[in-house]
Amino acid sequence: MIRNQSMSATAKMTGRMGVTLEGANKKGRNWLYAVSHQWSVLHLVMGFLLGRAIILQELSPFAIPFFAVMYFLKRNRLLLIMFSIMAGSAMQSIEIASANFIGMAIVLVLLSGMEKRRRIELNYTPLLSSLAVLLSSTAVDYIMNKLSWHAVFMNGVAALLSLILTLIFVQAVPILTSKRSHQHLRTEEIICLIILLASIMTGTVGWIMQDISVDNVLSRYLVLLFAAVGGGTVGAAVGVVTGLVLSLANIDAIHQISLLAFSGLLAGLLREGKKWTVALGLLIGSSILTIYVGEQREILQSSLETFAAVLLFLLTPKFVQEEIAKFIPGTEENASSQQQYLRKVRDITAGKMNQFAQLFTKLSETFAYQHLTEAPDEERQKDYFLSEVTKNTCQRCWKKDQCWNRDFDNTYEALTDMMHIMQRDGDINVNEMPKDWVRKCVKQDRMLAYMEQEYVRWQTQLNLKQQIAESRRLVADQLAGVSRVMKNFASEIQKEGIHLHVQEEQILGALEGVGLSVQNVDILNLEEGKVDIEITQLSCQGRDECSKIIAPLLTDILGEKIMVKNKNCQALEEGTCRMCLGSAQAFEIETGVAGAAKGGQLLSGDCFKIMEFGSGKMALAMSDGMGNGERAYLESSSTLELLQQLLESGMEETLSIKSVNTVLSLRSPDEVFATVDLALIDQHTGQAKFIKTGSTPSFIKRGKEVIPISANNLPIGIIDDIEVDVVSYQLKPGDLLIMVTDGIYEAPRVENKNLWMKRKISELKTNDPQEVADCLLELVIRQHYGEIHDDMTVMVARIEHYMLPWATIPVPNAPKIDRPRYVS
Repeated sequence: MIRNQSMSATAKMTGRMGVTLEGANKKGRNWLYAVSHQWSVLHLVMGFLLGRAIILQELSPFAIPFFAVMYFLKRNRLLLIMFSIMAGSAMQSIEIASANFIGMAIVLVLLSGMEKRRRIELNYTPLLSSLAVLLSSTAVDYIMNKLSWHAVFMNGVAALLSLILTLIFVQAVPILTSKRSHQHLRTEEIICLIILLASIMTGTVGWIMQDISVDNVLSRYLVLLFAAVGGGTVGAAVGVVTGLVLSLANIDAIHQISLLAFSGLLAGLLREGKKWTVALGLLIGSSILTIYVGEQREILQSSLETFAAVLLFLLTPKFVQEEIAKFIPGTEENASSQQQYLRKVRDITAGKMNQFAQLFTKLSETFAYQHLTEAPDEERQKDYFLSEVTKNTCQRCWKKDQCWNRDFDNTYEALTDMMHIMQRDGDINVNEMPKDWVRKCVKQDRMLAYMEQEYVRWQTQLNLKQQIAESRRLVADQLAGVSRVMKNFASEIQKEGIHLHVQEEQILGALEGVGLSVQNVDILNLEEGKVDIEITQLSCQGRDECSKIIAPLLTDILGEKIMVKNKNCQALEEGTCRMCLGSAQAFEIETGVAGAAKGGQLLSGDCFKIMEFGSGKMALAMSDGMGNGERAYLESSSTLELLQQLLESGMEETLSIKSVNTVLSLRSPDEVFATVDLALIDQHTGQAKFIKTGSTPSFIKRGKEVIPISANNLPIGIIDDIEVDVVSYQLKPGDLLIMVTDGIYEAPRVENKNLWMKRKISELKTNDPQEVADCLLELVIRQHYGEIHDDMTVMVARIEHYMLPWATIPVPNAPKIDRPRYVS
């Protein structure tokens, strides 16, 4: 018990220390950002050191390019930056300070003039900087009576260097001075950043503390930082660039190029350990080259400088190294930063999709509300009808006062009865009028004529309003369906998986372990039941390695059935094979179709489609167009094409049927309709959904038992609004699903066609889908002695357990793949 208490106390203390360190890192990041970005201390330090930096013992090409770039980046601190540059230049000589001052003045005047004329662009900055350096240096040399051909040549070199440095600073300075949301650097940006840092360190050349050169300490510290983050390649590159720039400032330091490059390489190779191993690599590299090329005093001085750089490196907070790692491609921090950026973009996209979905939902509710509020009121419509009839009859009659003012109730009731008779029969004659009204009305013929005329117009208006109301309701339903599709798509976008590099390497190692020449493995999804893996390998010369080796091997590694979804096999070519493997469904479906056109023609009005969706669902659909021949074929085929597109887009099956019905009813003013027989089968569960609009019953044969599936729905295209009934049924392995059109079902000359079909199906001796379809078609044709009186189509599907064609291949010591958890 005491031990448990001590363990819990230790855990609490460790947790508190972790929280404290995390808080310290966060405070350090905030403090660093405030000092470098808000207070502009970093800009002032950079300006001071670049103003002091000199190369080739007389050139100062750094200050003016930096000032020109800062004109665009930090104009509110431009005066302070100019003072810092002048302070650094004055520490070297008055000539350099004067040249930099004149150059910055020229840049300021030129850029201000271009800005007033609205022609200022960052593209002109390198040329302006080069011109300013050339003019300022030449002017100072002329004033100091030092103008010569050598001076002019060196001024031209300085101008050329300033042009190149401006291009470098344009890319590198914003990395240090601006906060980037998308932290990813290209290779050239990294090189530009290293050149900028090396140029800044050039300003420390000549600073010595206790026989220790500050520039050597800072250069090795810089190499340590980048080697610890980016590895040997980055460490060596930083060492080469830094040593090259420093050697231009001090020709005696030419050996620093090889020393820093070799030290950076060794330090980067040991970065898998902790900071101590990186520091050890730098110590070994610098010691070897120093002992090889230096004297005893130089060896001691170099060792002290290396130890000072290592001490600075060990004292550097962890968050500094993490911030640098975010910019280096290939590091975990950079990958995490990229994932955060992609997650942000994904969330924004999903948010926009949800906004559109909410918009469609609101529009749907608006149309539905209008449909409810604008429902016709029978009493109001009746009064409106009677007022229109009496406007041209009773209102102009001399007996108006007698009929309406003295006997209003009887007159109103008589006209109402006449209206009901007209609604019932469509017209009315004198004999059907109320006798009391006939005796007192003096304009009977005119009343009848106006009533019939107004009744026709009134019915037309009612039909039009009803059609508008139905159209609004249909639009509301379809907008709601689109909204659901967009919401589902947004949820799919928001699904985020963990990086699968480790799993890809494991699969690649297992495949190479059995001797396959695999080039690449890409895991798109590793969720159970939704595995999606793409593999590229050298051509197997037709040996079918994807089905015989790779799929069985992945089945053993992943612990679920894996099958080849599709492949691009170059069996007879010296190329690569690309295959897509995924989760195998629990059931497989084999289909067979047989059909015949009326009178033995080539074109049948019956059409069918077998559709597979990526979610493991299969749809079997048949459509019978009105009549026969080409027009019926066009109607049924276009119906199935539209239905397929709607189902593939993710729309619900009932709404898809209603949308197809709306299109057919609005597309042509003629009476055009088509039946649809749709069966949706989930190959993972065996659950089937049947939707029948005007189609004949389907049958499920399970052994000797035959189960009919029917639904009472009108064909689509007849009326604007149809009610779609969905019938669900659980299929089992070995079941035969038989779908027929009316040419098959209505052909037998018997009273009970349903019983006749069940008996004939139960008598079948085969379970092969194609043979069953052929037998039923032949049986019906024989009933009519070889004559085909209508288009006939039979579609049969058999459901069986999916069996892998090859046994799994167990690999000794092969790791089982850990599936990542997905969050949304």
